[in-house]
Amino acid sequence: MVTEQQEYQLLERFLHYTTYDTQSKLGAKISPSSPGQLKLAKHLQQELFAIGLENIEVSKNAVVTAFLPSNINKNVPTIGLIAHLDTATQCSGKNVQAEVIENYRGGDIALGTGEEFISPVHYHFLHKLVGNTLIVADGNTLLGADNKAGIAEIMTALSILKEGNLPHCNIRVAFTPDEEIGLGMQFFPLEQFKCDWAYTIDGGEVGELEYENFNAATAIVTIEGKNIHTGSAKDKLVNALALACEFQQGFPENETPEKTEGKEGFYHLSEFLGDVEKVELQYLIRDFDQESFLQRKQFIQNLVIEFNSKKQLVKPITLDIQDSYKNMYEMVKKVPQSVELADQAMKKAGILPYHKAIRGGTDGAWLAEKGLACPNIFTGGYNFHSKHELITLEGMKNAVEVIVNLANLAVVDK
Repeated sequence: MVTEQQEYQLLERFLHYTTYDTQSKLGAKISPSSPGQLKLAKHLQQELFAIGLENIEVSKNAVVTAFLPSNINKNVPTIGLIAHLDTATQCSGKNVQAEVIENYRGGDIALGTGEEFISPVHYHFLHKLVGNTLIVADGNTLLGADNKAGIAEIMTALSILKEGNLPHCNIRVAFTPDEEIGLGMQFFPLEQFKCDWAYTIDGGEVGELEYENFNAATAIVTIEGKNIHTGSAKDKLVNALALACEFQQGFPENETPEKTEGKEGFYHLSEFLGDVEKVELQYLIRDFDQESFLQRKQFIQNLVIEFNSKKQLVKPITLDIQDSYKNMYEMVKKVPQSVELADQAMKKAGILPYHKAIRGGTDGAWLAEKGLACPNIFTGGYNFHSKHELITLEGMKNAVEVIVNLANLAVVDK
């Protein structure tokens, strides 16, 4: 379905998008948290005009929305296609130097000068990619396939639908900022994005279809100590760092990200900031099951109560828990056609759908909480949030075909 010229355009789009530094910034209160996101948003606005979409808008918060009306004169559904502009906080997204490796022959992949490399010894999926065209960065930054590949795939699919005048349903498009820090959707124009259901194009390996995710919360534990010269510290000094280490020992050691998989929940100590005088511990709380999720939050509350009772500190430690997102499954199961159509679209492209639970979250989780079913479809990428991130051109083409099939099958099924 994707011609050689369209494949070239897909690759060029993606490589161009990676040149924008759109890394989101932790702790931001206003979106976009980085100027590059708005720059990319405005570029996409011009591309959407060139393709021929309607109602194209870019908000001051860098939310891009557009509409492609159906070319079929009958009642058809409206589906949404969503990808995010920002890249992860864990690695730099500045001055990305992408490299295209044609006909990968297996073995280690040297990145840039070779100080970093991607090896099939550690990443077994590389064995499946022999013969593919791989796209990597130079080992100093992430690549940005999460989620600029999703943007390139949506754009290319829209271009194919429009230029080929292929039968398609109504399509609403959104490119959102600051997904990686859970901020951008607070500024999403939900009332203007009326859909029967939607899809985020933000998954990984070809065939992945995700519609279950963690319930998520963040807990901040604040511990205050009392600093004094060590020479006269006897019975006076209260070391917040030592208290924090002791507090951390109260968590079950096997319920961490590195020791869990599948639908197993966890506690994750993600930040440890401070000194003798004051420490802040940030914990990520994750669980697929709502009841277990509530129990995990209660566990931390009880741990704080017990610690304060035991230590009898002048300034008791404090706890603040904020929910981040919910499991989208409860909403998606009310709109089964959203999953059924994606399965059909993949099969039509010769891809075996692989239903997988997300050990994380997407903008779709927020949308589901607001009443819009929004499963997540693959991009063809691997090792997101890492300097070892990569994507295959073949996987990106597969994603384009699936998006085109979605738009067409929504009309056929209707």
